[in-house]
Amino acid sequence: MKKRFLSLVVASVVAAASITGCGSAAGSDTAATTQQAESTDTAAAAGTAFKVGGIGPVTGGAAIYGQAVKNGAQLAVDEINAAGGVNGATLELNFQDDEHDAEKAVNAYNTLKDWGMQMLLGTVTSTPCIAVSEKAKDDNMFLLTPSGSAVDCVKYDNAFRVCFSDPDQGAKSAQYIGENKLATKVAVIYNSSDVYSSGIYQTFAAEAPNQGIEVVSAEAFTADSNTDFSVQLQKAKDAGAELVFLPIYYTEASIILGQADKMGYDPMFFGCDGLDGLLTVEDFDTALAEDVMLLTPFAADAQDELTQNFVKAYQDAYGETPNQFAADAYDGIYAMKAAIEQSGVTPDMSASDICDAFKGAMTQIKIDGLTGAEMTWSAEGEPNKAPKAVKIKDGAYTAM
Repeated sequence: MKKRFLSLVVASVVAAASITGCGSAAGSDTAATTQQAESTDTAAAAGTAFKVGGIGPVTGGAAIYGQAVKNGAQLAVDEINAAGGVNGATLELNFQDDEHDAEKAVNAYNTLKDWGMQMLLGTVTSTPCIAVSEKAKDDNMFLLTPSGSAVDCVKYDNAFRVCFSDPDQGAKSAQYIGENKLATKVAVIYNSSDVYSSGIYQTFAAEAPNQGIEVVSAEAFTADSNTDFSVQLQKAKDAGAELVFLPIYYTEASIILGQADKMGYDPMFFGCDGLDGLLTVEDFDTALAEDVMLLTPFAADAQDELTQNFVKAYQDAYGETPNQFAADAYDGIYAMKAAIEQSGVTPDMSASDICDAFKGAMTQIKIDGLTGAEMTWSAEGEPNKAPKAVKIKDGAYTAM
């Protein structure tokens, strides 16, 4: 049954689009594989384990997102198992690569079903997630996407998300810009061929007048025209835009920043979770990203104990600083743990019975996560938590 979509949904990351990015550090795959094997051995030794499937792009253009989700999830699984598991059982994670492709994501889902998956963390990006959600609905399989932000990722009652959804990400961005008086004249450059980007743009444009913001230029591009943004930038400059809103992904954003610099145009730039990864683009001069702002639920330099412990553990395990997708996945596994505890399900139950139990449990749990304190979920699958913003300073994300 199709679920009613709430008007108040909040935006993160990420999201799905055609992107070109960098993978993780060379040691990350080895570390993750080793840890996954250790986690599996622990589960086997215990004799009973909940089988958690994961799907996301570990290779290809979106690998920076999928690898981070895989790593963050594995870190949470290992922590939970080391602390004695949950209700006397351990967790076993099996993460499959979908290369940010809907058909391959469905194939990965079927592989995990054959393995005996009882709950799914995934998929990472929106278009594959929508495809997989149809299969999960038919199977009554519990689905918790860490970062699939399109509305239809959670349109069925078995599906929930950790991240903010696309529509409210646009509204929240407009509110943040308006409330902090960052600019009154704003230009937008967005990808009209991408559900993530166009969805955020539409709600941003609707909320902008309420915040005293005039959208002086709104120029689109598509996946087939994503290398030359000189026309869009010139229109923004001619219109006197003080800030350029970029509800897009980091690869295109890096090109825009470089071309704006060459034409002597220096407005503020503000984006959403899709910009997370900007500092990793190959051959990109990160000095061009100085003072770029983005709405995101996680900042690695935050000083709270939970974040600092997570960042240290992640760096020790994978040799790099975690991004928000790793944090989304980490929170997702702990949300599953809380749902197991709330519902009292056991590893010998079918995936469908666990899913039925989780539907109610998810609306009753509350967790203090990396991406939000006292995080709760609605029956529509949406998380309730406050959005945050970060600014890039000296080549690093800093909390605002």
